[in-house]
Amino acid sequence: MLGIKDEAFEKRDIHIHVPDGATPKDGPSAGAAMTTAFVSALTGIPVRGDVAMTGEITLRGEVTAIGGLKEKLLAALRGGIKTVLIPEENMKDLQEIPDNVKSGLEIVPVKWIDKVLEVALERKPVPLTDEEVAVVVASAAEKSAVGAAKADPL
Repeated sequence: MLGIKDEAFEKRDIHIHVPDGATPKDGPSAGAAMTTAFVSALTGIPVRGDVAMTGEITLRGEVTAIGGLKEKLLAALRGGIKTVLIPEENMKDLQEIPDNVKSGLEIVPVKWIDKVLEVALERKPVPLTDEEVAVVVASAAEKSAVGAAKADPL
């Protein structure tokens, strides 16, 4: 779907570490940003510098509600951000946001990670063709079978 070929993982080790002493964070609201960074790293497509995002991501790619929307939008405005992607579920919370904050930002509601990537990346990833998907699936199945054989050599 994202145009990430199997080879992207052959020469890379991917480690995500969110230490306690780093930038303050609370809850899973960095899921959309972390997913976008991950896709950017694997596709080589840069993330736009004028976009911020928040939202938890489910295993199926749904962007779900977060807390602290007012504070996040204020921080984005103060940081010079132009566009903020927020979970569609949080649209109801915009009534609590001051008008000057809302008018200073383009607030884009999103429900799925596809929309996040479409707005946040400088260009849309090119999906794999059916043939490329078949190669990736076959390669994964082969690696799984080899791993199973090594684990249980009979």
